[in-house]
Amino acid sequence: MAIATTTPQGTGRRKRAVARVRLTTGSGEIKVNNRPIEQYLGRATLLQIVRQPLEATNSMGRFNIEVAAHGGGLSGQAGAIRHGIARALLREDETLRPVLRKAGLLTRDPREKESKKYGRKRARKRFQFSKR
Repeated sequence: MAIATTTPQGTGRRKRAVARVRLTTGSGEIKVNNRPIEQYLGRATLLQIVRQPLEATNSMGRFNIEVAAHGGGLSGQAGAIRHGIARALLREDETLRPVLRKAGLLTRDPREKESKKYGRKRARKRFQFSKR
């Protein structure tokens, strides 16, 4: 028998990063890996990316957000957190779907790094050619 969770949750992914997001009713505090988001991400552009779903749905100060993020870099993690917050907001209130969909926040960005090929330096770069 499945146990119903009282707090909405969402999993966001971007590049190699994965973020598990949990919403609770509160004052708008966002913590990533038990650190304030300003301290964790640092850059203003990344903070803006993370806050996009909250601004689109006018729920900036309604929820405390707890995030467990791992994998990838800071940019990928910011995108994953954004995706996770959008999914969690959707679980909280299904009527937000058109707003989140129109803003493109529910779509997972499918771009991944191309894997390295044998006999090459990277995915596509070849070794320097020497005629003589």
